[in-house]
Amino acid sequence: MDGSGLTTDESGQTHCSWRTSAPEYLHYHDQEWGVPVVDDIRLYEKICLEGFQAGMAWITILRKREQFRRAFEGFDFRRVAQYGEADIERLMQDPGIVRNRAKIVSAINNARRACELVDETGSLAGWLWEFEPAAEERPTVVDMAYWTANTTSPASVRLSKALKKRGWTYVGPTTMYALMQAMGMVNDHLEGCACRPRIDELRCQFKRP
Repeated sequence: MDGSGLTTDESGQTHCSWRTSAPEYLHYHDQEWGVPVVDDIRLYEKICLEGFQAGMAWITILRKREQFRRAFEGFDFRRVAQYGEADIERLMQDPGIVRNRAKIVSAINNARRACELVDETGSLAGWLWEFEPAAEERPTVVDMAYWTANTTSPASVRLSKALKKRGWTYVGPTTMYALMQAMGMVNDHLEGCACRPRIDELRCQFKRP
């Protein structure tokens, strides 16, 4: 790896260097990160997990994701919205997740806010994708200089403000930019990464909700 942020694998393909920093990242980088998501439950899950990640390394959350899914009933937000104090205590005793009371309470709060939003607008996905940045807001080249200088974006600031206005928590601009990267609202695979053109194609084919 050099200052480009890219590495070359044994087959000669070039990828974002973080792909090889942990075994779990190989599949996540190649098959999931940046792929457009339209399913409301998966989007609620991503918002929750990005919130749990605040102040931690993403690999910690990724390694715990399956246990998070079991603990939160697959992130079915209508189920999570019904959680009470007994559920908070149950989750606080679960060593497979991040046992942070404020973040657990936030996930439950956000489930209730998700129910309200879906009941009002019909779709969490439809509402979120309205915040997709216009082409002129995106960089000409996504390289390490861009990555280093941009942990938020104007679109992530707008999304954060809109969610906070609706009562969501742990949805700051940096967390929301990470969400936008993960759900495919932007393609932040580095220029030169073998996955970048595939994600561009998926985004071109994607039918916005």
